[in-house]
Amino acid sequence: MALTLTSPAFSHGGEIPTEYTCEGPDVSPELRWSGAPPGTQSFALIVDDPDAPDPAAPKMTWVHWVLYNLPADCTGLAKDVRQLPAGTCEGLNDWKRTGYGGPCPPIGRHRYFFKLYALDTVLPDLGTPTKDRLLQAMQGHILAQAELMGTYQKKK
Repeated sequence: MALTLTSPAFSHGGEIPTEYTCEGPDVSPELRWSGAPPGTQSFALIVDDPDAPDPAAPKMTWVHWVLYNLPADCTGLAKDVRQLPAGTCEGLNDWKRTGYGGPCPPIGRHRYFFKLYALDTVLPDLGTPTKDRLLQAMQGHILAQAELMGTYQKKK
């Protein structure tokens, strides 16, 4: 069985509801996963937007959430997760803070990729790493990856 990542809040390729964005309360959506391969010791989650600032002329990938060392027996995160599973560590998003920062595109409809990685190790304490630092630390340890993509365009 392949690693899968889903959310009851939106379907793959569907629109992310306003409550999970800067135009709403900006809470994290519920996430569920299954199919972790044998040997999985931990998970990492990265949420980013490759369409920043303008999907017609993207210049950067904006990072919205960075988590690592989610326990191997973890199968999801609650909506508006306040208490992360024991052992979970947080990295820095592009607002230079930890935690979830929802979609807030300045122009156009952006794509938001929720990427889950099954790792064959529990990573050492990296402090509050950036996405790039976390990806470096995960090199050679990724057993499987799953992706959920949602879109959002500001209503106002």
